[in-house]
Amino acid sequence: MVKSNKFCIFVSVKQPVNDITEVLRGLSAQIESMQKTIDSQHATICQINRNGQAQLRKIQSLERMLKKKDKENEELRKRLSKYEEPPKNSGNSSTPPSKEQMRDEIVRRTKSLRKPSGRKPGGQPGHEGNTLELNDSVDNIVDEKPGMCDECGDSLDGCDTELDYITQIISLPELKPLITEVRHYVTICRTCGKRVKAHSRRRRSNAVVYDASVKGFVVYLSTVQFLPYNRIAAFFKEVFGLEISQGSMVNWINEARRSAEPAIEKIREYIMQSPVVGFDESGCYCNKRLDWAWIAQTVYFTLVFHGKSRKGQELEDRFGDSLERMTAVTDRHSAYFALHFLNHQVCLAHLLRECQYLNELDKEQQWSGSVESLFQEAIHERNQKPTESIDPQSWLDRLDNLIDENLSRLNEKFTTFKNGLLKCRDYIFNFLRDPAIPPDNNASERGIRKLKIKLKNSGCFRSDLGADAFMDLHSIVETTKKHGNSPYNAILALL
Repeated sequence: MVKSNKFCIFVSVKQPVNDITEVLRGLSAQIESMQKTIDSQHATICQINRNGQAQLRKIQSLERMLKKKDKENEELRKRLSKYEEPPKNSGNSSTPPSKEQMRDEIVRRTKSLRKPSGRKPGGQPGHEGNTLELNDSVDNIVDEKPGMCDECGDSLDGCDTELDYITQIISLPELKPLITEVRHYVTICRTCGKRVKAHSRRRRSNAVVYDASVKGFVVYLSTVQFLPYNRIAAFFKEVFGLEISQGSMVNWINEARRSAEPAIEKIREYIMQSPVVGFDESGCYCNKRLDWAWIAQTVYFTLVFHGKSRKGQELEDRFGDSLERMTAVTDRHSAYFALHFLNHQVCLAHLLRECQYLNELDKEQQWSGSVESLFQEAIHERNQKPTESIDPQSWLDRLDNLIDENLSRLNEKFTTFKNGLLKCRDYIFNFLRDPAIPPDNNASERGIRKLKIKLKNSGCFRSDLGADAFMDLHSIVETTKKHGNSPYNAILALL
């Protein structure tokens, strides 16, 4: 507003102006009054502007606070959903049993993906029972005969006897070490005087050594029964009275591993030549690091090896171009699908567990149950026709119909699972086409689960050498089992 001290006075010429000073005084009073009104209104407007700006800042602050609260509420809802949604465990997800809570383990041990057969527990009608057979080779015979007649009290010495029945009692002999002293002599030839030895030169200064039976038993307890060194040492001391150092145990295991190297290389070659191979991987704590243990296995061979990462490069370094001739049976870990395999088979056991979780998440819907039934029917079809090649097209058509359904009304986890099925659609029913392909990767999971038992007992591997030794010997043991032989005898053969 621009103020001015100039006034323009318009008066009618027809009206006489008697006192212009009085007129000017009145006009000045009016102008002053108007000026006060204008100043008051200006102050009010400024105050309103200031209040408006303060209100605007307050509104902006409230908006920021609301956004922050919305973000916090979203995080809290996600955290709360873990308690509202069914917990994930090894029965409805890929969570390993070692990561389960106690209550989930109780549920797992009393619940299975297998459907009830309707039959009573125990042996079924027509089932042929098994019992221990008498052994033809016995170590001791005891004749149990009465000494006196319980009717007349006469002695029965020299009376005729008849065999009623035989009982064979199996017991263990006293467990004590058998110590053999070998005396090495030098014979002096009477003709030429040469000192002749029948023995080799002593390699160690210690005059007491352990033979392969003791070494093999230590290796067996470590790699087959998964005992840590301190428990093995306690076992030998308490049962046999032998005090064996942990350093000796490490040396014996490394000795067995060196002897196993040619067999390990043969196993790798056989797996490289196999058309169908199952793969899996699991975390492995080694020397204060999180490394990875990998398994590659077929019907007859198992190879477990130590890797530094979970990337597919570990398989390429181990098997090279032979991957291009394999059908890989795996879970849906992305590393497997980045490799150039000939074909894939996705583990249906993993998918069935995810269906089980969705069934528990929303018990009103039927979609996940339909997917579950589809997979189970396909597995049953393969079990009914174990050697036939089955066209999977009809099964794929049913799967496509389920994938095409609109699941927007359901929890977002249903859509996520559906999108996952769409990605691996072409690798779900390959086991129907080729009887050599299993529908799941359970064999690989079982093979590598032994490593988790070892780690649970021992905590970790203290060195790369110890991890490699266990995995090589574990490969020998698992391959031996697949051929129906004794792991203990295989270990003795190495030593």
